[in-house]
Amino acid sequence: MIAEGPKEQAKQASAAIGDFIREQREQAQVSLRQLARLAGVSNPYLSQIERGLRKPSADILQQIAKGLRISAEQLYVRAGILETRSGSPEVVAAILSDDGLAERQKQVLVDIYESFRRENAQEAAQEAAQEAAAAAEFDELPEAPAQVAEI
Repeated sequence: MIAEGPKEQAKQASAAIGDFIREQREQAQVSLRQLARLAGVSNPYLSQIERGLRKPSADILQQIAKGLRISAEQLYVRAGILETRSGSPEVVAAILSDDGLAERQKQVLVDIYESFRRENAQEAAQEAAQEAAAAAEFDELPEAPAQVAEI
């Protein structure tokens, strides 16, 4: 079997996001023209996105998400712009939708946010492990003789 090249992977990602957008649009019972108007993109461009012929930018995905009233993060993950992340989707979406930042700056901010969350989660896990070890150690202490307990 031959491994897929980057161009083939990009085509598949474009088709996948297009299919997802079409599914969401149909579930919302919104026509292609209506969504194009709501998202502020041209009807032909939206049609090309849905058919997998165009890969939309993060900004266009943000506009489409608003038009569909769904999370922009869902579209970012489906488009391969963003990995599935822990944390607040609202924080990530706010960073990614800021027009005052370049795409690279947005990604760096999201990466920093995620690294802080991972670091805090690791510290919390270490503290919990230390508390569990201390509790287990306390449980293993020999009990005082009954005579000492009566005094």
